[in-house]
Amino acid sequence: MKHLGLIIVCFVAMMGSSQAQQRYGFVDTDYILNKMPDYKNAQEQLDQISTSWQVEIETITGEIKELQTKFRADEVFLSSEMREKREKEIYSKEVTAQKLQQKYFGINGDLYKKRQELIKPIQDDIYDAIKEIAKDGTYGMIIDRANGPTIIYGNQKFDLSDKVLYKLGIRTN
Repeated sequence: MKHLGLIIVCFVAMMGSSQAQQRYGFVDTDYILNKMPDYKNAQEQLDQISTSWQVEIETITGEIKELQTKFRADEVFLSSEMREKREKEIYSKEVTAQKLQQKYFGINGDLYKKRQELIKPIQDDIYDAIKEIAKDGTYGMIIDRANGPTIIYGNQKFDLSDKVLYKLGIRTN
């Protein structure tokens, strides 16, 4: 029994010393992304595409409002067939606007796909650079502090964001 206790104590001591050698670091991916020209260009492209699609949808919405206003003004003078025809036309435009909204801005819409196409390779490069730095520097953990209060306190000497930028070929001040 004494031997088992001694073995457990030795095992715990070895685990403790290996844990003490672990290095930890953190990065700020927002900071890194904002320093990357490729990311800024991709973001500008996405903004332009989004704006043009929004204008397209707003144009159709304006047409719908005009049709509704004209319909209300003419409604008393229209036959039931003409009334039904105009209501269908308005409904058809509303459906078109909703479909475009979903197609462009929906969960798996064109904007999401374009964002994946433009931003994912940049994120992959950052991840690869972080992974290399972690392996080269024998870091046990690197934490991203960009999204949310994950780190309450972080000593700047452990911030590896500039190293990641350097690894990506981007020089800072």
